Amino acid sequence: MTFPLFDLTGKLALITGSSQGIGLALAQGLAEHGAAVIINGRDPKKVDAAMAMLTQKGHTAYAANFDVTDAQAAKAAVDAIERERGAIDILINNAGMQFRAPLEDFPQDKWQLLLETNISSVFYVGQAVARHMIARKRGKIINIASVQSELARPSIAPYTATKGAVRNLTRGMATDWAKYGLQVNAIAPGYFKTPLNQALVDNPEFTGWLEKRTPAGRWGNVEELVGAAVYLSGDASSFVNGQVLHVDGGMTASV
Repeated sequence: MTFPLFDLTGKLALITGSSQGIGLALAQGLAEHGAAVIINGRDPKKVDAAMAMLTQKGHTAYAANFDVTDAQAAKAAVDAIERERGAIDILINNAGMQFRAPLEDFPQDKWQLLLETNISSVFYVGQAVARHMIARKRGKIINIASVQSELARPSIAPYTATKGAVRNLTRGMATDWAKYGLQVNAIAPGYFKTPLNQALVDNPEFTGWLEKRTPAGRWGNVEELVGAAVYLSGDASSFVNGQVLHVDGGMTASV
């Protein structure tokens, strides 16, 4: 039995920051629904390991080692992919980082790094890919936002600022590009078990707070983001544009 609305066979997907964690889970999920995937990261060893894992499972995967915070490098890489691998049908802007410090002491260099990694990269890669999609009159762009696009916690104010910007850049992209046949949406994860969050997962006090604060009463597993990504990547979302889909166990619905 096939489900055409969720079938990604023959599609090519570029997922930034996809050598581990959420990005890798999304790459595997799209591959399991038929897409060929391009793994991106700055660490060639991690990228190669992720690509090997996917190919061993019978999926089609390619490597793209470029720095998403470098506008020229991003454009050159996207143009090379289009030339050598074919049309990018799906872009997931997943690359991101976190840094925690009291706002009054937050280092300026970390502020700039968060801006470049979490929001400028979405603009750089999104623009580079969209130029090709616009010419074809079709394409799917999914930006990874966060519950912190709507909420804040102590010590991460700059992160919340960047993720709020991702939310509104998503809306802006949809507003500008929907007329060309593109659908641009965002997924806003809650708290998920990832390598970057392992210290929080291992912290009984934080995990206890999280379990009480989240109606579902637990951490999310990265595989639980795949359904949202497949939906937004396929024909099922052909008239969905500029939306933020929260996958957070109910956190943003509850006080």
